[in-house]
Amino acid sequence: MNSKKLIEARAYEQEKIKEVDETLRPEFHAAVPVGWMNDPNGFSVFNKECHLFYQYHPYTTEWGPMHWGHFKTTDFVKWERMPIALAPDEIFDSAGCFSGSALEYKGEHILVYTGVIEEKDETGKKRVQQVQCIASGDGKEYKKWNCNPIITANSLPEGVYGQDFRDPKIWKHEDIFYLVVASRSEDESGQIVLYKSKDLREWKFIKILARSNNQYGKMWECPDFFVLQDKYILITSPQEMMARGMEFHNGNNVIYMSGVFDYKTCEFTQEYIRSIDYGLDFYAPQTMESQDGRRIMIAWMQSWDVNINPGHLKWNGMMTFPRELELQGTELIQKPVKEIEKYYSDSVEFHNHVLSGTTQLEGISGRALDIQIEIIEGQYQKFEMQLAHNDIYTTKCSYIPKDGTFTFDRTYSGLNRDVSCIRTMRIPERSESITIRILLDKYSAEIFINGGRQVMSNVFYTPLEAQDILFDVNGELVANIVKHKISVSECVPV
Repeated sequence: MNSKKLIEARAYEQEKIKEVDETLRPEFHAAVPVGWMNDPNGFSVFNKECHLFYQYHPYTTEWGPMHWGHFKTTDFVKWERMPIALAPDEIFDSAGCFSGSALEYKGEHILVYTGVIEEKDETGKKRVQQVQCIASGDGKEYKKWNCNPIITANSLPEGVYGQDFRDPKIWKHEDIFYLVVASRSEDESGQIVLYKSKDLREWKFIKILARSNNQYGKMWECPDFFVLQDKYILITSPQEMMARGMEFHNGNNVIYMSGVFDYKTCEFTQEYIRSIDYGLDFYAPQTMESQDGRRIMIAWMQSWDVNINPGHLKWNGMMTFPRELELQGTELIQKPVKEIEKYYSDSVEFHNHVLSGTTQLEGISGRALDIQIEIIEGQYQKFEMQLAHNDIYTTKCSYIPKDGTFTFDRTYSGLNRDVSCIRTMRIPERSESITIRILLDKYSAEIFINGGRQVMSNVFYTPLEAQDILFDVNGELVANIVKHKISVSECVPV
């Protein structure tokens, strides 16, 4: 039987959805029904469908006591809203059901998540405990197990700061379940710890899998660990980082480490560390293996320090478009999943087209597009696209071949707050030729450079009447340009 808190949250959500103008939602990105969304959770296959859960506070458009919202899909593009899966309704998660993951096992959908407990000590000071919990269900209704919590900070070795202990990512290898959890050492440096279990109930601490040693920020959140082209990849989201050139920016980052993992010793040997996304709005990604064997990643398209939601919307938060991951050498290549092609319409192509000065091309405008520009050759100092443009607003994407830099700039997108607006990344191959693919969806632009070798995720809440797209070239170039409009019917509440 569902708890009172869960019943109330579901009823509130269904009532408030009626007040939302569906035409103001993103066209093809998973966006929160009402209220607040952050980290993706439980990204997994169950009963031949993909399920995506997320950190959810339905009652306001600001972070609050965390629930688990729920979507499902059969193609990663069209999302169906499902009833709220978890509410903070037990002693072990009374202050929130924080992030976690999921897998299918023996016909059940297994959810593993962090429960948060807040208590006052003898002096009246608030004390927070974070514990790992488990629930299972049928893809719609979930029941928390009576053995919860399954892991507490008491299992951690000496020298580990137990108050920050969250975001379990689970997987199964042969007959053993494993999970990685984010934690801190006593010096507040981020680290990832590894556990294993034979039955999902009794878990044993194995070792500290990776450490920051205060080189990559402080707390490491939302770890993910998986194999890709015979290498193991550890993804985590460091907080409180300091900028290093153009590779890492200040604040909340996402990094990946590639290397070798030995299940006999559980030793992870890191060989390479790099940023995943160079945009302003990308955090807490999670991956899953699709039914056809692809590794698919999705992330929260926002940052903790930059919340630019304009306030008139009754929802706050959306995910990136799902991306297929490949490993080429040490580079993590990201490409939008191919299923997006089913939703193309109104396609326009220009071949060997000469661009110079400021140009608008017939048939290239709008706010829900997949557009690719392949610059073949040219003598130019700067190439710029202006998205969501009119006489008042514009958002700029620009490439300077001499410097090998690509910049996103939302300064004039309609913002009236003093927040980060510009982010620049370096393109390793300095050349007049470059391929730029942009997934544009009402309030976001995900930019894929040279087949996904570098990626930037950014949001901007420009009013939807700004529909123009401008090309501006300082010099002259020759390009192939392909545009597809993307049309997806809105997801419908269950």
